[in-house]
Amino acid sequence: MSARARIVGSVAGALGVAAAGSAAIGIRRQQRQISRRAGEEIAFGSLRSAPVTVVADDGVPLHVEVDEVSAADQSGAVDRLLRRTKDQTPPVTVVFVHGYCLNLDCWHFQRAAYRDLVRTVYYDQRSHGRSGSSDREHSTIDQLGRDLKAVLDAVVPEGPVVLVGHSMGGMSIIAFTEQFPDLIGDRVVGVGLISTAAGGLDPSRILLPMVPARLLSPLAHRAVRTLHRGHRVVDALRRAGGAVATVATDRFAFGDEVPKGYVEFVDEMLSATPFEVVADFFPNFAGLDKFDFVEALGKVPTSVICGTADKLTSISHTRKLHSRIPGSRFLECEGAGHMVLLERHDLVNAELDQLITAATARAAAR
Repeated sequence: MSARARIVGSVAGALGVAAAGSAAIGIRRQQRQISRRAGEEIAFGSLRSAPVTVVADDGVPLHVEVDEVSAADQSGAVDRLLRRTKDQTPPVTVVFVHGYCLNLDCWHFQRAAYRDLVRTVYYDQRSHGRSGSSDREHSTIDQLGRDLKAVLDAVVPEGPVVLVGHSMGGMSIIAFTEQFPDLIGDRVVGVGLISTAAGGLDPSRILLPMVPARLLSPLAHRAVRTLHRGHRVVDALRRAGGAVATVATDRFAFGDEVPKGYVEFVDEMLSATPFEVVADFFPNFAGLDKFDFVEALGKVPTSVICGTADKLTSISHTRKLHSRIPGSRFLECEGAGHMVLLERHDLVNAELDQLITAATARAAAR
């Protein structure tokens, strides 16, 4: 079965075209096999498309990349399946929102799996990756929700959207939901929340992969002023102790043993984020409490995903999210850590297949 057949089969199933029961189980198995292969032979950080600059409401430039589907593909099998009696449903766009101290490259395996199958959008959050730097005042989760709206307005001005966020990216989607609730069920037809939380976090755990252990205790429990004053020291120590930092990344970002290249890839993203940025966003996590707003996600297909060995946003946070979102699907990846999107990319992609299928069916039925 080709990668294209994976998506076509999923959409057909959602519309009642595919067989049920044992046939559906077989399709899911094939999906996992294809997802496991996607991206394995492609160098991390090499998947690119022409950059687009989206300017946030406070003037910060955001680096955005859109993987379009060719015109021939858009008029092909998937599109024909979704044709309605009098008009044609616009294709779904999937927008991926990365986490704290990472960048859009973290979606490597998802990007490889969905390229040329689904229109997808990736962007670097403010002060991360190739996006412009934010001042401290606007380095907030609420601002990230508004940034997401700016990206949608610029590169997905119409048509149904599925939002997928990891860690702080999931928090960005929750903030967006609070700010623009009318868009949930209207423009937004599906949501994926991976290794994230709506509140109740222990901020010191979030710093574990990024701060040398001897500095963690005094830094994690002091005012943000202290974090800023020490950011150059932390950056210098991390550069000087690269091997130690890599071990910390392995320990706190992953659950099971993973290929060395995975650890180095994540460590490069963490190391490329100045500790000043870490310090700017850090105060947001202690006071985060947006559980009152996640119930709105029950209007649309929602998948909640986490690894059982996540040391940063523990599985208990994800279970709580799942319990607060009516009708949500829940995927626990046994033994996986915070970077479950890499570590169990086969299972994550299979769950996203189901999410996109359900969201596409919802858009077609409207």
